[in-house]
Amino acid sequence: MTTTTAPRPARGPLGSAGRIIVYAVLIAAAAAILLPFAWMISASLKRNNEVFTIPVQWIPKDFQWRNFADIWDQIPLATYLRNTLFLSTVITFLQVLTGSFAAYGFAKMRFRGRDTLFLAYIATIAVPWQAYMIPQYIMMQKAGLTDTFLSLILLQAFGAFGVFLMRQYYLTIPDELCEAARVDGLSEYGIWARIMLPLSKPALASLALLTFVNTWNDYMGPFIYLTSNDLWTIQLGLRSFVGQFDADYAMMMTGSVLSVLPILVIFLLGQRYFIQGIATSGMKG
Repeated sequence: MTTTTAPRPARGPLGSAGRIIVYAVLIAAAAAILLPFAWMISASLKRNNEVFTIPVQWIPKDFQWRNFADIWDQIPLATYLRNTLFLSTVITFLQVLTGSFAAYGFAKMRFRGRDTLFLAYIATIAVPWQAYMIPQYIMMQKAGLTDTFLSLILLQAFGAFGVFLMRQYYLTIPDELCEAARVDGLSEYGIWARIMLPLSKPALASLALLTFVNTWNDYMGPFIYLTSNDLWTIQLGLRSFVGQFDADYAMMMTGSVLSVLPILVIFLLGQRYFIQGIATSGMKG
């Protein structure tokens, strides 16, 4: 018995030309995005007076590798990195915890006004941070929490975007699983911990990565609430190279390269889960 397969449609010159154009546009976009990073790496290996030479010298004549050793002596970089890692880890953990737990209530529990409350909560994403920045600071000041990590942790432990992302993913999980678990006597907390969380690893990884990167790169939050030098994050620490009349841009770029490395490693490790979580969290809703 022989089987026949349908012939594949021939790809004409227009189809090939279209693919070439798409690839060319993507390559150009990738080059435009990577260009500032290439300049940052190049500047970190130069002397300060060589950073802004015209025309741009992409490959330094004399590589200043000692910049990556000298920066540890010029500023307490280890302290800044440790503070940034602590804040990013704690805030990420709390946002993933609170976001996934609240999303379970909005996605799998039925109560009066659920959808209205969810829409009202998500609408806060549209409110710019500058609109409530001053009331937040006054609140933290009266509570005596300024110049402490706790102020930043409390303000960023909850996020409407995380709830939205996790809810969209939870909606793709069949309700029959939750109903069967309730019949078996499992509590809502047990359903969330034993069923929903194990099935939502891609969305959890996406939320964790986005939160970690956002917290790591945050400048305004630490700038407003942290005044002691021993509490500064890496973003505030790099400001040490900016003086009243000049700035050490070579060292600033060196610190920027060192601050980007942890984010790059984390993204490469969680890239598969991140893409999967973003792709599936909008399938239903």
